[in-house]
Amino acid sequence: MEVRACAGNMDFARLWLGLLLPLVATLDFSYHHQEEMEAFLKSVAQNYSSITHLHSIGKSVKGRNLWVLVVGRSPKEHRIGIPEFKYVANMHGDETVGRELLLHLIEYLVTSDGKDLEITNLINSTRIHIMPSMNPDGFEAVRKPDCFYSNGRENYNFYDLNRNFPDAFEFNNVSRQPETVAVMEWLKTETFVLSANLHGGALVASYPFDNGVPATGTLHSRSLTPDDDVFQYLANTYASRNPNMKGDQCKNKMNFPNGITNGYSWYPLKGGMQDYNYIWAQCFEITLELSCCKYPREEKLLFFWNLNKASLIEYIKQVHLGVKGQVFDQSGNPLPNVIVEVQDRKHICPYKTNKYGEYYLLLLPGSYTLNVTVPGHDPHLTKVIIPKKSQDFSALKKDILFPLREQLDSIPVSNLLCPMIPLYSNLPSHSAATKPSLFLFLVTLFHILFK
Repeated sequence: MEVRACAGNMDFARLWLGLLLPLVATLDFSYHHQEEMEAFLKSVAQNYSSITHLHSIGKSVKGRNLWVLVVGRSPKEHRIGIPEFKYVANMHGDETVGRELLLHLIEYLVTSDGKDLEITNLINSTRIHIMPSMNPDGFEAVRKPDCFYSNGRENYNFYDLNRNFPDAFEFNNVSRQPETVAVMEWLKTETFVLSANLHGGALVASYPFDNGVPATGTLHSRSLTPDDDVFQYLANTYASRNPNMKGDQCKNKMNFPNGITNGYSWYPLKGGMQDYNYIWAQCFEITLELSCCKYPREEKLLFFWNLNKASLIEYIKQVHLGVKGQVFDQSGNPLPNVIVEVQDRKHICPYKTNKYGEYYLLLLPGSYTLNVTVPGHDPHLTKVIIPKKSQDFSALKKDILFPLREQLDSIPVSNLLCPMIPLYSNLPSHSAATKPSLFLFLVTLFHILFK
């Protein structure tokens, strides 16, 4: 009797487990408010604990957690050679599609691991950070969803978070908000390589710069980074796999060739997150505008998931573009804070190795000369050739032995920090160039709410 009772209890437990797991794992296509989102994220973290890690990077003005779910084989810590990728959505609280897409992306990743070879390889080779909502207060503040503007765009203090970051082209003397500070601190803790932030109100993949000076091309109504070829490729990678972005764009709004645009060419803005990522966090970020309507009916969410699923996955894979490796001294010790850049595309805030001596450079196929620089020492040049068909789920690996003349104990702290000031201010004045033409002014006026 006791054996039968025990067996019966085990069968009963399995039955309940079988009934409960689908409820935990299956996410419906509706809008999920903070409590529902938290419950889903916590259930994923609990049920897929070997490949996920849930943590809060800070709190909103109203004290709501800014949740990030990490997916990877080593979700709790960085592993050498594994690049860090991130998606951030809902920084404008009334732009809601991206928030739900990222929740469904989480579900798709964890339930496909071990079943889908592409997703399994992606999780094996990448550490993926997903923040469904950067502005939970704004999302909760929306009382009457609208396609064009709702009162939840800004945070609780009525600040636009995509105008709240330090700017490299002009002073941005606004009060830095808790959500912005949390993201800035988060960027210091990880070696992010590639990112996208998800918005709504248009259909386009927008790439840096959003602000500019004549030296970056503003006299030609654009503002280009030294890595413009890579950014155009990244934007096109996403847009080309979304049928609406590359073709059927929003009616009565701007059309973008191939569904991509330079941010400044669309309209200039100060204090944007993608420029901050690129300049101060060594992270290539683009902005994805994914729906003509900012807050569409929830019946449309499945439609948006089907449109964006392939793009979301393919874009993550681009974190494996180019070259990666470590810089070592003659004794085989990794060298942190060493500048590693391509000779003809230097960044105004130089890209440096992390504490493990690692560097990651997103590059298209071709021949490049890497310039490795340690203060007080002669630069070390080394050539790399990025093959046309890159390795699956891995950039070209190129470790570098730096020929130091003497032992290097440390690099002075003064050489590490890149000040958060208008770094381009020493270049020719951009007062005239950043005043848009009449056309740009009208475009700005019409689209100012869409980014």
